[in-house]
Amino acid sequence: MNKPNGADAGPAKPMPGYGDLVAGAYATMLGAFRDCEACGVELSRRTLLENARVSPTEIGLFFACVVLWTQVRRGLTTCLFQPFAQWCCLRPKDTAKMPESAWKMFFYTMSWSYSTYLIFFTQYTFFQDPPSVFSGWKRGMSVPTDIAFAYLIQGSFYGHSIYAAVYMDAWRKDSPVMLVHHVITLALITFSYAFRYHNIGILVLFLHDINDIQLEFTKLNIYFKTRGGRDHMINEILSHVGTVCFAATWFLFRLYWFPLKVLYASCITSLQYVPNIPFYFFFNFLLFALLLMNVYWFLYIIFFVMKVVSGQMKEVSDVREYEDEIDVTETKKQNTGAGHQNSAEGKHIQNGITKDKHL
Repeated sequence: MNKPNGADAGPAKPMPGYGDLVAGAYATMLGAFRDCEACGVELSRRTLLENARVSPTEIGLFFACVVLWTQVRRGLTTCLFQPFAQWCCLRPKDTAKMPESAWKMFFYTMSWSYSTYLIFFTQYTFFQDPPSVFSGWKRGMSVPTDIAFAYLIQGSFYGHSIYAAVYMDAWRKDSPVMLVHHVITLALITFSYAFRYHNIGILVLFLHDINDIQLEFTKLNIYFKTRGGRDHMINEILSHVGTVCFAATWFLFRLYWFPLKVLYASCITSLQYVPNIPFYFFFNFLLFALLLMNVYWFLYIIFFVMKVVSGQMKEVSDVREYEDEIDVTETKKQNTGAGHQNSAEGKHIQNGITKDKHL
């Protein structure tokens, strides 16, 4: 199977700056809008029917893998994550939250490693030369097997994540935004595959998954910091290291490389390679929405750093969490005896209320 590698795209150009992106995107999108005389519902419907290609087999595999991810998470949580947390004698509230972070770190490590392999250890040159993602694009072109596999893994995981955000994950202050993020990401994955924009899709996934690994690594060290009734300095240090790396790579990958590599290619150079590229405005709207959410979460990071610098926060914690009612409950239980010590296990905050964790 032939794999487009961008070799015919010519030498890679220097990466643009933010000013180039804003000015270029404004001029290009305004020109595209003025040239689109027949834009409307009918053109969108006809373009969708003419360009989208997803087979019933691929749809079936997607839903099968959504169920598979849910069952794998249940099995790992029941047989590995929860017993390990209890064996380590974590606090009840940390025992309840630890499996979620362990599961996400497991998946994102696997998915980002595979994306890294595709980006840097194969013939693809998407990172070094982002405009090449549109080189050789044709309607209904075949998707390379290695990229199709990555799409199946990622798409089905975000399908699972939409369900998990409501019924399995702890509810946090940014959970509504996270739910919207999962929906937008799944829409990007689905439509980019159907319209054969899979090359730029792999680049987007590579630039985002690394931060989730660092986030869950940091949270796990926060949970394991207090275990067996005492604090452990090594986890305190690792949580601080994870926080610094998370903030640095968030800016580099999501607020620097993502707009200047992905958005510049999708907004500006895409029309140079493929005039009248299908659903140009739709895809760029989703990508800009993703950028806005990245900025929104970066504000949480800044808020966190300011609290640490000002002395308002003495230790690393997740500022997205609600004030956990379990903390109050644990304090009361310590005064009433050890017989009720573990009754808060399996609880988490959902919609601001302590509820049983749904699996």
